Amino acid sequence: MDMNATPADTLVPTLAKLRAAWLVNRPDYAQRHDDLKRLRAALKDRLEPMVKAISADFGHRSRHESMLGEGMTVFSEIDHMLSHLKSWMKPQRRAAGWRMWPAKAEVRYVPLGVVGVIAPWNYPVNLALTPLATAIAAGNHVYLKPSEHTPRTSEFLAALLADVFPDDRVAVALGGADVGSAFAGLPFDHLLFTGSTAVGRKVMASAAPNLTPVTLELGGKSPVFVGEAVPFAKAITRMVTGKLYNAGQTCIAPDYAFVPLARRDEFVQAVCSEVASRYKQIDANPDYTHIVNEGQYRRLRGLLDDARGRGLDVVTLVEPEDAAKAEADRLLPPTLVLDPGDDSKIMQEEIFGPILPIKTYTTPDEAIAYINAHDRPLAFYCFSNDKAETEKMLSNIVAGGVCVNETLFHNVCNDLPFGGVGASGMGHYHGHDGFLTFSKAMPVLHQASMPLTDRLKPPYKGLANTVVKLFTR
Repeated sequence: MDMNATPADTLVPTLAKLRAAWLVNRPDYAQRHDDLKRLRAALKDRLEPMVKAISADFGHRSRHESMLGEGMTVFSEIDHMLSHLKSWMKPQRRAAGWRMWPAKAEVRYVPLGVVGVIAPWNYPVNLALTPLATAIAAGNHVYLKPSEHTPRTSEFLAALLADVFPDDRVAVALGGADVGSAFAGLPFDHLLFTGSTAVGRKVMASAAPNLTPVTLELGGKSPVFVGEAVPFAKAITRMVTGKLYNAGQTCIAPDYAFVPLARRDEFVQAVCSEVASRYKQIDANPDYTHIVNEGQYRRLRGLLDDARGRGLDVVTLVEPEDAAKAEADRLLPPTLVLDPGDDSKIMQEEIFGPILPIKTYTTPDEAIAYINAHDRPLAFYCFSNDKAETEKMLSNIVAGGVCVNETLFHNVCNDLPFGGVGASGMGHYHGHDGFLTFSKAMPVLHQASMPLTDRLKPPYKGLANTVVKLFTR
């Protein structure tokens, strides 16, 4: 082993190999379709090893949450692509305009080349394979950098992809932050990064010298607005699902809730009852996911310690029976923090855990003003049965995606684009929008044999002058 070798010493030749293969043999429809089918079948055959790898990385991850959040979502996206890929690939007729008559125009959606994908740890299979499959559908080769925080799952992905694709069509870069940093600086034809806003800024800076186009799927504090007259039963059921799925380690998880001041206590009690109905206990509960690593666990504990130090009401909804073991196992109970101010740490950073701050409002305008005074969120959730109130929220708040009377599930609608805005990201993928992201919309003009434009040349006299007057009338 060369002790002086850098990550780039391995990454650069691999990228060159992927690009050289793509230049020689760009995947056609048959190849793309076959690749997607084989990827789906390979993952289907390995669902149980996938679940075990992810659970081992998390310390414990709910099997059903892995099956849904990783397996179902990837299958759903691939199935959607398989159903629509042929129509997406067809050239699209466009109007050449009367000035170009009798020319014809079209847009062809051509692959870019080699797409880089940097995947996160929270949904390590879904957020690796969904963009990878989308880039494959668009006709690209792919270089994947999975997260070093889920090493067993990263090894699983590397083995899975090696069984499906030749190494000059899909490659996997394993390693830590130094590899990730070097990876972001490679001259890809497109780079998709999913992760925190802070790291997203670094990725964009690394990509800038090569003018690499980037899609950044980041995060932020996604608010929930609960209308004054909305029945709490359904709203809280859906909100708790969104908050506690994967123990809150979801980029679009509800980060804090705005509830009517007069109904705050009623809301808190209803949340307590809902959580109690799901988790009689959380010690060794197969349905409750642990925090992924010690660093994340300590960060979340720090948020709660800061809240308590400020005198805020911190409500633990399910106390572990063995506190010491819960600590050792990184088992963080569902927790509410009541009426936090912006000076508290829990309102200054994305939570990414099973903690829900509750804020209050007296008029919807207060909630709108607060949300708009902060970074634009990746998701916004509005619970209301009042159409005018809902429309007011949708008309005044800009977010990456929205659910009305629901949480999370806009993310699994294949025909909806997924992406952030401002500090929560840029660009979109999923479904047709992902196909477009990883394609070049290449305009093509087909000129006729005797167009008027042949007359647009000096000397500008006679017919040439007449054509100029016609075109500029």
